Amino acid sequence: MSQFFSIHPETPQLRLVRRSVAILRSGGVVVYPTDSCYALGCLVGDKEAMQRIRAIRGAGPTHNFTLVCRDLSEIATYARVDNPTFRLLKAHTPGPYTFILRATHEVPRRLQHPKRKTIGIRIPQHPISQAILTELREPIMSSTLMLAGEAEPLTDPSDMRARLEHRVDLVIDGGPCGFEPTTVVDLSDGASVLVRIGRGNPAPFSRVH
Repeated sequence: MSQFFSIHPETPQLRLVRRSVAILRSGGVVVYPTDSCYALGCLVGDKEAMQRIRAIRGAGPTHNFTLVCRDLSEIATYARVDNPTFRLLKAHTPGPYTFILRATHEVPRRLQHPKRKTIGIRIPQHPISQAILTELREPIMSSTLMLAGEAEPLTDPSDMRARLEHRVDLVIDGGPCGFEPTTVVDLSDGASVLVRIGRGNPAPFSRVH
């Protein structure tokens, strides 16, 4: 049975943040709020936890996970970032964007796009996400909390608890989040190409033709 923490969405309680991090470090799968939707998360290197998230999502082996990082310096460990890309990232993070970048050797192959060797990376603005990432001091491997066969993400923490209490280790109630996912921008080939319009402002990026 999963644990259930109510964490303040603006001033997260450090005690509960540390307990959340301990669950992640012990191999747990957690539900946590972001600045777009609620998400499922686990440690980057945890294969078993990753498979549990795939099962919850009903996702196949090609499902794209996102590395959720605390800041730009952490991104540089996992993605190749030149100066123009760095300036663009600095202008739009933290925020509700996922950026597709060339992966470094620090990223496990199972997380990379099999042909392009890319990875989706984001820096959320939500205080709870940021508090957990700061305490964890490494990224969270993440996927939107959308159950198999459903068209929209779960948004009600009580509903999440009822439906997932035997499938995840922790549900964090951080108040309401939206249905809208992140805006996705591909920066892997030098240009900024808009892949998906979501919560983030798409105006600064080139649209897919």
